[in-house]
Amino acid sequence: MAAELRITIIGAGNLGTALAVSLRRAGYVIESVVAHSRGASFKKAQKLAKQVGAVAAVGLPAALRSDVIWLCVPDGEIARAARALAGKIEWKGKVALHSSGALTSDELSALRRRGAKVASVHPLMTFVRDARPSLAGVPFAMEGDAAAVRVARRIVNDLAGYDYPIRKKDKAAYHAWGAFASPLFTALLATAEQVAAHAGMTQKDARRRMIPILLQTLANYASFGAAGAFSGPIVRGDVDTVERHLRVLGDVPNAREVYSALAHAALRYLPAKRRRDLANALRR
Repeated sequence: MAAELRITIIGAGNLGTALAVSLRRAGYVIESVVAHSRGASFKKAQKLAKQVGAVAAVGLPAALRSDVIWLCVPDGEIARAARALAGKIEWKGKVALHSSGALTSDELSALRRRGAKVASVHPLMTFVRDARPSLAGVPFAMEGDAAAVRVARRIVNDLAGYDYPIRKKDKAAYHAWGAFASPLFTALLATAEQVAAHAGMTQKDARRRMIPILLQTLANYASFGAAGAFSGPIVRGDVDTVERHLRVLGDVPNAREVYSALAHAALRYLPAKRRRDLANALRR
């Protein structure tokens, strides 16, 4: 399949870069890396194009031969970009994809009207500057035109990821779930660093010292699920310790609110003793 398809990547940000590199490693020809304008975005496109043996361009080349055009632009720009690209090339016979987790394939309706088959193809993975995560084993949620989904499915399989269907109406909840798994989890870690500072640690020391318990917690979650991985004073019903936590966290901005919200969630979803007493302590 890789030898049969040529791909153009629109947008050389964190996602576009990781995707283009993974596609090239899987044997795909990356024809073009497209920036929306000259300047910083074009410099990024040039850098990525050099990595993957592609040509950097501003806008779609008129003689584009790619079978797949993959939009890796911010969510708010997908529909606008689709409208801007609609009249640039002949879209019949081409597949257009975007990778928003929150938005549906209908963001590409301007290209669909021009004859393209379109789909949303979202990898449940975090992409940050200077990190190039492997897409092997990563789940990709897909919805859209059947022909586009078939092509996307074969590409994902070549990347050693796996695909599954998602309904359009479920995408907002799906993306919120992903927010809990990574960016909001990172916010929790940032809050934990502030609590560690209140205990006399530097941010660097806090991060280093948290890594073993974080890794073991994730390992426990993977093996035993949330209930089996849950430990600490709530599962034991240790009201006195929870009250001590709440008192000291009052001196750390926002930390008490975060703790209380998560403790309430634990009382609802996870095993705990003395639930009523713990709930009363959290309300005080």
